[in-house]
Amino acid sequence: MLPTASSLIEQALKIVEQSGGIIAEHNRKPRNVRLKGRIDLVTDTDLAVENFLREHLRALCPHGGFLAEEASPKQALEEMTWIIDPVDGTTNFAHRLPFVATSVALWLKGEIALGIVNMPLLGECFWAVKGQGAYCNGERIQVSTASQVHEALVATGFSYNIAEEADIVSQRLGRVLARAQGVRRCGAAAADLAYLAAGRYDVFYENSLKPWDVAAGWLLVEEAGGLLTRFDGSAYSLGAADLLAAGSSRLHDDMVEMLKD
Repeated sequence: MLPTASSLIEQALKIVEQSGGIIAEHNRKPRNVRLKGRIDLVTDTDLAVENFLREHLRALCPHGGFLAEEASPKQALEEMTWIIDPVDGTTNFAHRLPFVATSVALWLKGEIALGIVNMPLLGECFWAVKGQGAYCNGERIQVSTASQVHEALVATGFSYNIAEEADIVSQRLGRVLARAQGVRRCGAAAADLAYLAAGRYDVFYENSLKPWDVAAGWLLVEEAGGLLTRFDGSAYSLGAADLLAAGSSRLHDDMVEMLKD
């Protein structure tokens, strides 16, 4: 019999927060950075955090499989699967910027049942369990009530394929810049979604995302009262490349019109 997300959240939080200690310790040391692609980096910290999470989450729940950025990026989802991005914002980490997040989600019986986004260098941990709301450091959070694009702070990101996507990304960004209150790009999608869930951002959109970028943040946004779809407004499914998230339905609908190709 599979466990429930409610029975796992307390211990999962402890494991993720302990993994943050690895990031904090490595943050004080020189970086060992390697390239996976032209601008896609991996560090010893990514590997150390992922190995720690896999070991301890497997001990917590031996039934679960893993879909993780570094060690098992092509594994299919099982009935119970931990979805892990050990260091979302590796480029930030390599340059000693603190916008670094560890994202851990639990896929259980066809849905995201548990999500944790930990930002150890900033001292914030966001989490949600399906049907139980979203929280940051123990305090309940909710999305903003902004409903007009001109009052919205919009977050976005650029993929590792930006050289191939630069024209369409620039076109979309130009439309948003012309109408929004402001645009931010912190370089970690999991952190962007957590900030949206907490009402700090009003909108987030990005293309070319991977399941481990999105899984935990998806649940955070929905449990905080937000909407999450694809750019065209159709239902989001794990693995879809494009994602649009907003706090209010009116703001979401206006963004759909803006992001149309």
